[in-house]
Amino acid sequence: MADHRPFPPGARRVARPAAVSPCPSCGDLAGRGYPACRFCAELVDQYWLLDWQELLAAEQLAEGGAGERELAELVLADEVGRHPWTCTDWAMTLLACSQCGDELATGPADCVRCAMADGLRWSWDHAGHPTAITAGEHALRTARATVRAPHRHRAATVGAWRLLLPFLLVGELPTAGQVRRLRAAVLAGAYAELAGCATYVELTSFPELPWRRPARPARPDHRPRTHLDQPVVAADAVEDAPRPGPGEPAADPV
Repeated sequence: MADHRPFPPGARRVARPAAVSPCPSCGDLAGRGYPACRFCAELVDQYWLLDWQELLAAEQLAEGGAGERELAELVLADEVGRHPWTCTDWAMTLLACSQCGDELATGPADCVRCAMADGLRWSWDHAGHPTAITAGEHALRTARATVRAPHRHRAATVGAWRLLLPFLLVGELPTAGQVRRLRAAVLAGAYAELAGCATYVELTSFPELPWRRPARPARPDHRPRTHLDQPVVAADAVEDAPRPGPGEPAADPV
């Protein structure tokens, strides 16, 4: 493979939509139907595909040709940061996991090979080229990877990134706190209401919902505590969420 150093990612060169709009195919905000909706998939994936097509051209290979899969394997075997992060991701979409048979990095939560591949994906952000990926691109990358393999993440995390995806495409950048609040709201059952928000401001300023647990009946010998020995209540409602049990996925990073 020729010695090609990273070129500017397609995520910076493809013109972003001026504003969010309904998808003509699925009817949701464009991008939110990824990857099941073809229009949404093409809208999101164009940022990755452009870089991959340039790499194919540099290697004098045809898209869909016999050498494309081999190139994908070489890209993933190469040193981290040698190729754009978009090419690393796209190479994974072209390869099947040797352990589970699913698309690489999207298999069952207990597939070790997919877990290793997904770890390789995120090592790019840390060990690749620090100035070659922006915060907005990282958020877009996180959203795509999450909704592409929803069974590998908590449902509230998938819902939060799916809600944000149309706005990430137009250049909006959520804070870590905004993502956490969206996750909490989705966990509380407010996804449908959040999906009805037409603007980014409306979505990210959605009123916080109190975290509720089922009321437990008082024990017969229960005595009210005095104000001096009452337990300290956690300030962050999300921290009071149930902890994962054996075999359940760990909490997803923002």
